[in-house]
Order: sequence, then structure tokens, then C-alpha cells
Amino acid sequence: MAIRTASAKWTGNLQDGNGTMKLGSGAYEGNYSFDSRFGEGKGSNPEELIGAAHAGCFSMALSAELSKAGHEPQNISTDAKVSLLKGDDGFEIKKIQLTTVANVPGISNDEFQKIAEGAKNGCPVSKALKAVEIKLNASLA
Repeated sequence: MAIRTASAKWTGNLQDGNGTMKLGSGAYEGNYSFDSRFGEGKGSNPEELIGAAHAGCFSMALSAELSKAGHEPQNISTDAKVSLLKGDDGFEIKKIQLTTVANVPGISNDEFQKIAEGAKNGCPVSKALKAVEIKLNASLA
């Protein structure tokens, strides 16, 4: 069983403070702040990292499902838009929009759509985010 780690450090109050987030592998370390999370300030934010994780997980799941169906993908490119919205109980991640474009020789669009939907539902990050509406826009290159 794989256990992955990440850490964050925050200094100061919510609006004027700042922090860093880093992956246990050392592949990423970045700054974040109130403005980078809730505004357009420089730095990263937790939602951006969730989006990267979801896009990566989905792309791998789609590749696996396509290969299992006998359609070897040449490449898959996925973007994720994570919507952080203010609700009655504070801020919430309400929706994630995955947009993927894949180059898969010899597959029909209907079969591709079916496989892509299955990959969306089956990827571990999607499973972990079941409380969030996950939309998929999948197309062939």
C-alpha cells in the first residue's frame, strides 16, 4: 500500500499571513496566501493542487481503461477547474470540471465517451471527492 505525504506551514492570521505547501517527494514546494487562494495573488493554493492531482489521476485512469479496451492512447491532456465558492457554511469546493483531449487511433467517439466516463468515476481521486460535482468534457484529438 502506498502512503503519500504532503505538508503545509502557515504563519500569521488568515488575511495577512502566509504559508508554504510541499510534497513529501520534494517535487513541489510553493507559497500560498489568503490572496492567492481567494483572490488573484501570486502563489499557489490547495484547490490548485487538488486540480493537479485530479487531472493526473484521471489521465492515468483513462490511459489504463483505453489500453484495457484495446485502444492504446498516444497522448492524453487533461485540465481541471476547481470551483471554490462561498456557501451558507463558508467556502466549499462545489464543482470540478475536467476537460480532456486524447489522441487514440481507431476508436469511435461513442466508445471513447463511455470509457472516459468510466475512468472519471473510477479514478481514486474522483472516488475521494464524491461529495463534489465532477463534470467531464472529453474529446478526441
